[in-house]
Amino acid sequence: MEIKRVGVVGAGTMGNGIAHVFARSGYSVVLCDVGQRFLDRAQETITKNLDREVAKNKITLDDKDSTLKRIEFVLDRPRLADCDFVIEAATEKFDIKTEIFRDLDRLMRPEIILASNTSSIAITKLAALTKRPDKVIGMHFFNPVPVMKLVEVIRGLATSNETFATIKTLTEKLEKTPVEVNDAPGFVSNRVLMPLINEAIYAVMEGVATAEAVDEVFKLGMAHPMGPLTLADFIGLDVCLDIMRVLHSGLGDPKYRPCPLLIKMVDAGWLGRKSGRGFYRY
Repeated sequence: MEIKRVGVVGAGTMGNGIAHVFARSGYSVVLCDVGQRFLDRAQETITKNLDREVAKNKITLDDKDSTLKRIEFVLDRPRLADCDFVIEAATEKFDIKTEIFRDLDRLMRPEIILASNTSSIAITKLAALTKRPDKVIGMHFFNPVPVMKLVEVIRGLATSNETFATIKTLTEKLEKTPVEVNDAPGFVSNRVLMPLINEAIYAVMEGVATAEAVDEVFKLGMAHPMGPLTLADFIGLDVCLDIMRVLHSGLGDPKYRPCPLLIKMVDAGWLGRKSGRGFYRY
């Protein structure tokens, strides 16, 4: 089946970026969230990001206008029912994703593939919530979505070869690079990245070095474009904590225990860039 109309559930940082990329690639997009303020913020963000692409001569003004016209911003999830493909990009909480996948399974035609942009939650568990486990797959984009080329394509235990091939081709049509990954906590990216960030936080908590010093070591010594603590602020410290908890629970190894300082900062509402304060002030 040809995919022409795409549904995106969740209009936050990842969801609006995914909607942007699909619409810019010529797909009709239905972007759905639970509150009008989230949709308004998403529309503002997409417009700003398109303006940035115009300023860099990556697209024309006509491209920007046509991209925006291809996106519908909706509050009612049943409006997704006529989509040819749906991707969930909601908060990284299993109970929230559970409700969404059960509802999408009820709403969508039986042949429709359901994808998740989850960065750590098992695709196999999400697929088991539905009557179409062979048509459930992970499609993990990276932030900022319009810029980053990688998409981890994650097979659940029941994901069919046909579903994988469809999503691989779809990813390539977005001018992204799909990398096949089997289902495991954190997949590849976050299984490696999050313990690095967590250990950098331990270094700060234990007084080994300041956040600035830790970041400088990685920028100057390892040629990272940004240090791990700057990156943590960019991702969101709450998201980092959620992923560490998934790794700790899913793999059962104490090396994945979240750093107490990370927990304390999240409890204080210091979430990084989005709250104005994390390891740095914004």
